[in-house]
Amino acid sequence: MLFSEQLWQRNLDLYQKTLALPFNQELAQGSLSREAFSHYVIQDAHYLLAYGRALAVCAAKAYEADDVMQFSDAAKIAIVVERSLHDSFMQEFDVSKQQFETTPLTLACHHYTSFLSATAWSESYPVVLAALLPCFWIYAEVGQDIVQHSVANNPYQAWIDTYAGEEFHTAVRNVIATVNKVAARCDADTLEKMHAAYRMGAKLEWLFWDSAYDQRQWLGLDHL
Repeated sequence: MLFSEQLWQRNLDLYQKTLALPFNQELAQGSLSREAFSHYVIQDAHYLLAYGRALAVCAAKAYEADDVMQFSDAAKIAIVVERSLHDSFMQEFDVSKQQFETTPLTLACHHYTSFLSATAWSESYPVVLAALLPCFWIYAEVGQDIVQHSVANNPYQAWIDTYAGEEFHTAVRNVIATVNKVAARCDADTLEKMHAAYRMGAKLEWLFWDSAYDQRQWLGLDHL
């Protein structure tokens, strides 16, 4: 069994819980509130900048030139997508540049980006790869499921199409292939660290969507 297959089987329960989240179910039905989606887009833009930085560190740690190119390109794409959110979804949902810039990271976004940054800088290349994989893979699978159940004239169809599209899925398959290639060279201890890093990333994917649905903030801490 490939390492990626082991990852998926070990975390299938968590993926299914992520898919069942009200945010994703209502997104498919087009009934998600504009406020929840706007909250999500703002936090996603903050997240993507941090994710791009982590990908850049991953590229610097990569073993082979092809992998350096793969994750350097992915880092650039993450920043391009972050900027495109300002020009598309934020404008469409009336999120101003000032509103975005003055909206702090939520607890969930801060936790996730801090985990990625700390892992990228402190862990070995294989473990960094495993930590970054959930954002690629779970997004792709959730997007594919949502597009299959999306209603006609869904106001969120443009977002759904982004993550269900073939271009994104090709990139995800390439990352999975790289993870399998690298894992094949790792000892048992490193493989377990990879499993733990993937599990934490998958948990934080769940938390990010769950938090966005309730638009959770740092309640009671604004005065600090």
